[in-house]
Amino acid sequence: MPTGGKSTLTQFLIEERRRFPEATGDLNALVTDVSLACKAISRKVAYGALGGVLGSAGTANVQGEEQKTMDVLSNTMFLRANEWGGHLAGMATEEMEAPYPLPPEHPRGKYLLLFDPLDGSSNIDVNVSVGSIFSVLRAVTPGTDPATADFLQPGTRQVCAGYAIYGPSTMLVLTMGRGTHAFTLDPLLGEWVLSHPNLQIPPRTQEFAINASNSRFWEPAVKRYVDECMAGQSGARAADFNMRWIASLVAEAHRILMRGGVFLYPRDTREPAREGRLRLLYEASPISFLIEQAGGGASTGRSRLMEVVPDALHQRIGFVFGSVQEVSRIEAYHRDEPPRAFDSPLFGHRGLFATA
Repeated sequence: MPTGGKSTLTQFLIEERRRFPEATGDLNALVTDVSLACKAISRKVAYGALGGVLGSAGTANVQGEEQKTMDVLSNTMFLRANEWGGHLAGMATEEMEAPYPLPPEHPRGKYLLLFDPLDGSSNIDVNVSVGSIFSVLRAVTPGTDPATADFLQPGTRQVCAGYAIYGPSTMLVLTMGRGTHAFTLDPLLGEWVLSHPNLQIPPRTQEFAINASNSRFWEPAVKRYVDECMAGQSGARAADFNMRWIASLVAEAHRILMRGGVFLYPRDTREPAREGRLRLLYEASPISFLIEQAGGGASTGRSRLMEVVPDALHQRIGFVFGSVQEVSRIEAYHRDEPPRAFDSPLFGHRGLFATA
């Protein structure tokens, strides 16, 4: 067997469909179309400067952020790969203010696709891993063009979610509600091969990821948690922790799925009107589905993220995920949060990361 006895993505999808005789195959076909877009993006990313795809596109997205050339190309690849198949009623993307209207000549299906076409694109010019994230929901009214409100469903209603990571190898990590599974792209066969079935996140960890440059904006519970980790063997946790930060959500999630850990991008006081920095529908919700299906926890920092009902297409939110015991600890610290800032020796006024 060309794949050494391992299942391909196509075989995996067929086997999953056989568990549900009433299934039409539309979801399988949709995942196949998404995976084709990821292959095309992977190829462009791999060429880097040789492909003329680095640098700024000279435009901004709906959030006012500078778009990289690969942001624009990746968005177009996702749209073109998925608009024609008849599996979707509509699409929404982080790069566009409103849902993307499917061309009138294409049939409308029963699913909605939401995606971040190139997460971590600020890293692409320095050759750090980036990725694509996607989420699939059921259309409220199959066969018709959706309203914006139709996309505003909690993560618990996702039927499928995943990401592709473009690193030393290209991988597709997928859940359809029966575990989280990772496929590696065989560049010679052009096939996704099931390399890591049924991923499981250890419930405990001694590794955390957070952007310490934002420490002056953290809420007391987050300061307390990080301070305890940094205190090491002599501190309250009686353990030495490692700290990581890649600034690519896909890369952070992938590391945690492969070896454990906890990731924090919490709500902070930098922009008090915002609940956080990461996008609920395009980033936090699909990653939460993958993490929970691998035995981990995913939270706003205070409660289960998958239960949040969105109120806007580009809503942002605080996000904590990874080893379930650490996520539970952070939630508990928020419940016990003191009325004044936590007196942290590392992140307080006199600390290593001084805030005054």
